[in-house]
Amino acid sequence: MDQVATGVTQLRIQRFVNVYFVETGLPGEWVLVDTGLPGSEKTIRAAAEELFGPGARPRVIFLTHGHLDHLGSAKELAAYWQVPVLAHPLEMPYLTGQAQYPPQDPTVGGSLAFMSRFFPRELPNLRGCVQALPLDDHQPPFLPGWRWIHVPGHAPGQIALFRESDETLLGGDAFATTHHDSVAAILLDKPQISRAGTPFNYDWEAARKSVQVLADLNPVAIGCGHGPVIKGPAATEGLRQLADNYPVPSQGRYVQTPARTDASGVEFLPPPPPDRLPVQAAVVGASILAAGLTWLLVGGRRSGKRRRPVHWRPM
Repeated sequence: MDQVATGVTQLRIQRFVNVYFVETGLPGEWVLVDTGLPGSEKTIRAAAEELFGPGARPRVIFLTHGHLDHLGSAKELAAYWQVPVLAHPLEMPYLTGQAQYPPQDPTVGGSLAFMSRFFPRELPNLRGCVQALPLDDHQPPFLPGWRWIHVPGHAPGQIALFRESDETLLGGDAFATTHHDSVAAILLDKPQISRAGTPFNYDWEAARKSVQVLADLNPVAIGCGHGPVIKGPAATEGLRQLADNYPVPSQGRYVQTPARTDASGVEFLPPPPPDRLPVQAAVVGASILAAGLTWLLVGGRRSGKRRRPVHWRPM
């Protein structure tokens, strides 16, 4: 575990996703921000007890957004701890099974985009344990001195959390603190402020504006959904550089035309561009199959040829 700032601890899960334990300011009280991948609940509970003692439980669970690597263990943790889950109202359709997020875009390029073809789209249903944050109050419950900020583009109701007293930012997936388009960079854990996972960005202009909003906060301590903690000038200047030179891909389903969403889910999707990989894979598969069948036929004929009998003659 790594300290982001006073009372803010980052837990890395499988070197790929992060969750955060944030103290409320009252003795022994804390909240959990995000819940990692499915099956992470025991790891998170063990870390909580290490930090806060046996039987520790949060006052509430916040979800920065509802992608699988952020809500994965929310249902199990909420039931075990008997606490509510809070998220932005625009995330509610996806968290309660009423809608699915805009499809991931494997044509945008990069190793993460390649792998996104195989990511599941079905999410755990949090109906009965998730509640919407009130839109008229940007102070998160139980976190005095913090405020939540709506940062769409990667998910419709994504939020970031910011504490002004020491300029601490929990950015969700508005951006990343590692080169998120590279699976190798994520595994190597190299610090680098970069755009969030490209195959999941459904509105590139909104994603760019969200980064600009967060860069204007001039954070000096940053924790995101993916990547290590970054502090000091590397945090402030790195985020400013990303905001001023935000890289939009040259290709992809949502680059020219974003998906549109509303309170009930997805309202409009641009048509998907041709994805050559499945066709190429089919051609390669067909070639391998044809070669295999040819080998079997030719081999079978050869093995089936009758051999001339050898007659034994006594000497």
